[in-house]
Formats: sequence, structure tokens, C-alpha cells
Amino acid sequence: MKNATLKYLALFSLILFSTTTIAQEDVIAPEKYTANNKGKFFISWGGNRETFSKSDIRFQGDGYDFTIHDASAKDKPKGWHVDYINPTRMTIPQTNVKVGYFISDKYNIAFGVDHMKYVMKRNKFKNVSGYIDLPEEEEGSIYNQEFTGEEYFVSKDFLKFEHTNGLNYVYLELNRFDDISSLLKINNTDTFQINITEGFGAGVLYPKTNTTLLQKDRYDEFHLAGYGISLNVGLNLTFFKYFFIETDLRGGFINMPDIRTTSNTNEKASQHFWYLQRVISVGGRFRI
Repeated sequence: MKNATLKYLALFSLILFSTTTIAQEDVIAPEKYTANNKGKFFISWGGNRETFSKSDIRFQGDGYDFTIHDASAKDKPKGWHVDYINPTRMTIPQTNVKVGYFISDKYNIAFGVDHMKYVMKRNKFKNVSGYIDLPEEEEGSIYNQEFTGEEYFVSKDFLKFEHTNGLNYVYLELNRFDDISSLLKINNTDTFQINITEGFGAGVLYPKTNTTLLQKDRYDEFHLAGYGISLNVGLNLTFFKYFFIETDLRGGFINMPDIRTTSNTNEKASQHFWYLQRVISVGGRFRI
């Protein structure tokens, strides 16, 4: 009888041990928040610096049609400044805002506004072609002449031309997003994750161009001036699942055939150029 009891106890213990072991094996570790991106949205805010290629800028209007060849330009950085986070002055520095949605784990669609600044360098000798033939009663008639492509001193009184209230690139972008944490032996991506991102964008240019031309009244209004295309590559550092710092290198082409320069709608400027933009931004990525 005792032997039979021991056998039953041994059999019961074996069954209990097997069941417990199987149950333990069936327990699956919870999936990390950062393991999947589909269905998440993100928003970011940052600052930028730009480099611009030279461009030919053509000015057309009543009594003039001339081109400044190989005009050079620079950006207008604010530096590290509280204006980047001051809601009433956020458009004073060069800024970037972007919102997007992950349509899959690796791809997202984003809407962005790059608020760049473009300042044509003046008080320099530039090759100019075309003509100015304004009525004598206009102050700008002192510049009346034929330009043959020779060097001409472009003074600040002759021309001030800058997209400083915004060389605003408003675009849609398709991006690829890849987690490379495992390559760097980072295991807990919910604490820290490293991603690389690449994208292609296209959109419109909606600048607020600050212009004083041939001593005419200053003009500074928003106007749809043209289009742009861009390529982007970036490094994304994500902390504690939701928050990130991202650095981006964005290059592109801008064509603006209809830049308003005066209050007269018959007068305009046109130009096209390449640009390279460096961006650093902060943001968050959340599941809807």
C-alpha cells in the first residue's frame, strides 16, 4: 500500500512539474513599445542653418528688366536663443516644424514647414545685363542705363533683396525609418534607441520677401512664389520610448518664378538655386 501511495505521489509531482514548466515556457515577454511604429504619429520642432548656391536673379517691371548674374546669398542665424521657444517670436529665428504619421513600421508621411532665411549679399560688384528706363520723375531714374553684362556695383540703395521673413518651404515628405540599435548592441530600445531616416519631399515656396528696389517703396508680403524638392537623411536618438532628438541634412532645389518685389502686381523677380540645410530638432512619437 505504501509503495502504491509513493508511486501516486511521484506521478502527481511529475505532472505538476511538467505543467508548471510548460506554463513557464508559454509566458512571452511583453513587446517593447519601440519594436513597432505603425499607427504612431510624431511632431518635432527645431532650428536650421543653410548654404545656398549662386543664382541669377531677374527683376522685371514697368520700365526695367535686368538680371544680376551669380548673385550670392547667406542665411541669417539667430544662434542659441530663447526665441526658439518663445511662442510670440518663434518666426524670428530659422526654424523647422514637422508632423507625421507612420503608415508602416518603416515608412511615414510627414508635413513640414522649413522657415529658412535668404539674404542676397549687396554692396558688391556683380555682372548685370538688361536695362532700366524709368520715368524721370521717379527717384530710381538715376539708375537708368543699359547693362551689357559688365560688372556693376550693387549698392543697398540700388537693391535690397532678402527672404528674411521667411524663405518658407511648405512640403510633404515620404520617409524611411530604420532601427540600428542592435548593430550597436543596444538591447533595451525602450530606454534608448538609435534610428536612421531618409526621405524625399516636394512642396511650395511661400516667402515673405523683404525688397527695396530702385528706391521704390519697401515691399514685404507673403506670396506663393514657386516650388521646391528635397532629399533628407537624418539620425534619430529616441529616449524613454517617446522623446527624441534628431539631426538632419537636407538638400534640395528651389525654383521661384514669381517673387513679389513691389506693390505693383506687374513687377516681380525670379530665381532658382540649390541649397543645403542642417537641422537639429526635438520631438515626440506617440501611438494614436
